[in-house]
Amino acid sequence: MRLQQIFRLSLSLLILIALLIDSSGLFHYPFLQKLENWTYDSRLNFTLPNTIDDQVVIIDIDETSLEKIGRFPWKRDILAELVNNLFEFYQVKTLGFDIVFAEKDTSSGLEAFTKLAENELKDDPQYQTALEKLRPSLQYDHLFAQSLLNKDIVLGYYFRSGVKQGEAAEIGSLPLAITQMTEEWSKRLPIYKSEGYSANLPVLQKASKSGGYFDNPSVDADGVFRRVPLIQSYNSFLYSSLALATARLALDDPKIELIIETDGKKNGQDYFALEAINLGQNKIPVDHNGAVYVPYRGKQGSFNYISAYKILHKTADANLLKGKIVLVGTTAPGLLDLRSTPVQNVYPGVEVHANIISGILNQTIKQKPAWAIGYEFVILILIAIAMFLVLTYLSPTLAAISSLIITLIVITGNILAWNSLLILPLASPLLLIALMFTLHMTYGFFIESRGKRQLAHMFGQYIPPELVDEMSETASEFSLEGESREMTVLFSDVRGFTTISEGLDPKQLTSLMNALLTPMTRVIHKNRGTIDKYMGDAIMSFWGAPLHDPEHARHALYAAFDMMDELKIMQQEFREKGWPEVNIGIGLNTGIMNVGNMGSEFRVAYTVLGDAVNLGSRLEGLTKAYGVNIIVSETTRSAVPEFIFRQLDVVRVKGKNEPIAIFEPIGHKNDVEKSVISELSRYNQALRVYHQQNWDKAEMEFFNLSQSNKNCQLYKEYLNRITSYRKAPPDDNWDGVYTHTTK
Repeated sequence: MRLQQIFRLSLSLLILIALLIDSSGLFHYPFLQKLENWTYDSRLNFTLPNTIDDQVVIIDIDETSLEKIGRFPWKRDILAELVNNLFEFYQVKTLGFDIVFAEKDTSSGLEAFTKLAENELKDDPQYQTALEKLRPSLQYDHLFAQSLLNKDIVLGYYFRSGVKQGEAAEIGSLPLAITQMTEEWSKRLPIYKSEGYSANLPVLQKASKSGGYFDNPSVDADGVFRRVPLIQSYNSFLYSSLALATARLALDDPKIELIIETDGKKNGQDYFALEAINLGQNKIPVDHNGAVYVPYRGKQGSFNYISAYKILHKTADANLLKGKIVLVGTTAPGLLDLRSTPVQNVYPGVEVHANIISGILNQTIKQKPAWAIGYEFVILILIAIAMFLVLTYLSPTLAAISSLIITLIVITGNILAWNSLLILPLASPLLLIALMFTLHMTYGFFIESRGKRQLAHMFGQYIPPELVDEMSETASEFSLEGESREMTVLFSDVRGFTTISEGLDPKQLTSLMNALLTPMTRVIHKNRGTIDKYMGDAIMSFWGAPLHDPEHARHALYAAFDMMDELKIMQQEFREKGWPEVNIGIGLNTGIMNVGNMGSEFRVAYTVLGDAVNLGSRLEGLTKAYGVNIIVSETTRSAVPEFIFRQLDVVRVKGKNEPIAIFEPIGHKNDVEKSVISELSRYNQALRVYHQQNWDKAEMEFFNLSQSNKNCQLYKEYLNRITSYRKAPPDDNWDGVYTHTTK
């Protein structure tokens, strides 16, 4: 036993050490990161608020807008009209463009008109005058720039990495930086560093108040947008994302401050890490890269969407826009701004920014705290200790239940932390539980399977596999040695088997017996019975061994009823095959019996012996005499009080001097019809006057019963006895007992 415990402990330590190596950062298992991402996505989707935040509105360049306005990119004069309508007509507070305007708009034809003025029409004063009048209306970029002036507008752009040789690294003009990074920051903060950018035309960027990038270098390996950096660096300057810049203007342009923690040590060095970004009074938790976990509110549609053409046509609901933060973006598939997110595989990129802005304003951005690594170490060690104790010292059933409880505690605690805006590791604790449970149970299975195979070899022919499994779990509850125990025995026999066998050839008889005994055995097994033996056409079975069964009488009685139901099905099948009709009689008795492995040195069998067993056999033999299918003794009847029984007689069976009462089970109290109850009442009355030797009244009662139920052999049996007793009356000391002289 001690060696087994040492082996189990070694297994547990190996699993724990492997997971601690991953959590320490010394080595990462890719599959564990995938599992952590899955648990993150599951927690996120499980706790989604699924409400609409009306602080942020998305102006959608959707398919309908493209159909009504034209293909994108639109002319800048149209965009100028869009901006003017938003601020002057709808009175929005802040506007962010999830679009970059890096190229000039030459769609007005001004360049062609200017060339004509400089060449072919340079001497045409009328043309020159007309062109100068039209020039301001044809300078679309300037028109757009004019619409941006003195408004809280953020223009979007994107940083690039891996700029190829010969490719322009800088396109357009960057907005003002947040701050310049110090040399220490550049060396020690793992903030994303870019190699180039594609930004807006200088005339546009200069006219707008701010700008923000919309690229995401934090996309996970599976392509899912879980985190987005709020800051990136270029040439040692820090720049803000579109969401951060837009939220900043919406909060009246407060100062952006980086919160860097420098207390303590990590891996032998002074601790130096970016932990948050202060935006005025709003503290935004970020990871070491300066990224936030996107606080998704739900699937697409967590913010009010308005088609862009409605803004241009001034048909949008003004109440949705007044004083709101507005983002201009696109959901049209052809414009390629759809992303994969934890909440939806195809999700508009503009709504990712909207979720971050909402999280900044509502302070709902979750953080993965710096102490999460220490927490993971502690929780893994505690789980390993608990699982080792549970799996080593508890039974398999209790160990499984306890493991489930530990799992629920871990998940519940993690969800509580999640609801407190803390992201704590969940994959490694769950994996530790699963691995320890699987390996310990597998080890236990191989050790215990030897005993189970022995049990299956000894009892497989007697009892169903389910009971073999139970016996393997409760080995102390049974023994092969002989013992006395209260049990219930069942005998069943085919009536008129000799006549049936004479009409069939050997092959047909074998097929018939197999067709009869197989389903009957299945019924006995289903009701937790043990097959003792087959005796030609008869079956002997018992309940209460090898496993103790407090309900042995009840299970045996249910088996008897199920056997009769199965017989009706078989009779129909036998008729279709042209086989003779088969009927069976069943006898049940409950009492003290000897059970165990019995036999000789040449052959042993697990069987039952005793007077109670013999009585069960006698009761089966009486079924034909009384014309009933099932007969039970008084002890069996008393053990199943929820059934209704009919007392058939008080008899002395062959080989026993003591009289016994025998009964026919009718059915469960809830299932017996009122007409049957009425007939039983009349029968009991007839039986009482019979025992009083009031032959005339008894004869009348049984005659009336036989007329109403002409197929009942029992009533005819009592009428015949009354006729016999009239001719030869019983002794004065007659106790109503009928003696049977045959088995």
